Amino acid sequence: MKTYVNRILRNFDYPLFAVYLMLCLFGLIMIYSASMVWSVNIYNFEPTHFYRKQLINLIIAIPAFLITAIIPYRHYRNKKFLYLTVGVMFALLILVKMIGFGDTVGAKSWIAIPGLGNLQPTEVAKIAFIIYFSGVFANKYYAGTLDEIKTTIIPTFSVLTASLVLVILEPDFGATMILFLVAVSVIAASGMNMRNYLKISKFFAVLGVALSLLLWIKWDDVMTGSRIGRFLAFTDPFEYIQGSGLQIVNGYIAIGAGGLKGVGLGNSIQKLGYLPEPHTDVIMAVISEETGLLGTTAVLGGLLFIVSRAFIVALRTKDAHARMLAAGVGSLISIQTLVNLGGLTGLIPLTGVTLPFISYGGTSVVFLSIALGILMNVSMFVKYEKSK
Repeated sequence: MKTYVNRILRNFDYPLFAVYLMLCLFGLIMIYSASMVWSVNIYNFEPTHFYRKQLINLIIAIPAFLITAIIPYRHYRNKKFLYLTVGVMFALLILVKMIGFGDTVGAKSWIAIPGLGNLQPTEVAKIAFIIYFSGVFANKYYAGTLDEIKTTIIPTFSVLTASLVLVILEPDFGATMILFLVAVSVIAASGMNMRNYLKISKFFAVLGVALSLLLWIKWDDVMTGSRIGRFLAFTDPFEYIQGSGLQIVNGYIAIGAGGLKGVGLGNSIQKLGYLPEPHTDVIMAVISEETGLLGTTAVLGGLLFIVSRAFIVALRTKDAHARMLAAGVGSLISIQTLVNLGGLTGLIPLTGVTLPFISYGGTSVVFLSIALGILMNVSMFVKYEKSK
């Protein structure tokens, strides 16, 4: 035990942990700044309501990161654990359709857990995807059966299809896109034969057609008025400034007002009621307004460091399982960041996806911390492997 602890301390990725911690703490400060007025005027809460809740989330998230950091990643390819992971994921995705509650655009995305708060199953699914696909493909890789269609591709792609159908029926387009791309990134890192990629691309084409057909059949249930408004606002937010375009336009104003150094911490104008829910998926607009280009660059630089670290670890390791885990975590954080910023800047429709480690959200910060803990363990293994 003592030897293992010494090995952890010697190979611990301190820069990765420091950047993670700074992002979480900076996010906590910005949640306090962004949510004060909204908390009082809209929800009739005390000014520190969302700050205190996020502080509790971090009290859970940081130990979760440290615990997963010390668990050897090889345990994540145990078959019983993989079955349990997929079982829990499907149970939650089905349960949210039965007893879940929704948001302003009509998505049933949360399950209320008495005494613990709200759980978002799609955040659990993101980590489950990384663990399941990397574990299954690693086991097949070591057994020499990675390229077999019947035993490898059909079972895993059946799980992928079923889970994406459940998520799109919530409906949650942002999470559907992220889950799909995370699965693709793990597959790309698996070392599969190039011939199989052509077969997989055909499957993805069929899956895309099937999901489009499902969307067409369920159009009235999926495309609510608020969700259609988001797509219309994407085409021209200024035309819908009094409705669905309000959040995007006021986000533009906040970003433009920040300049190089910002208007000062706590001095945002847009958070005073002009920018809806400023502590959630549009928090980068408040960061840009209050801390300017310097603060925005610091946040994006921190996220870029984590993503770069993940892909560097994936490239350096000789272990297939470690490579897929690192690539999956790096892809998750990078894709989620791009989807969040793409919605804020009008490059894609707003999806409600959080900015990793910065936006308010308990399930998001806890499960992203777990993902980063897995990356930390892989990073320590690579460092130890290199030293040997």
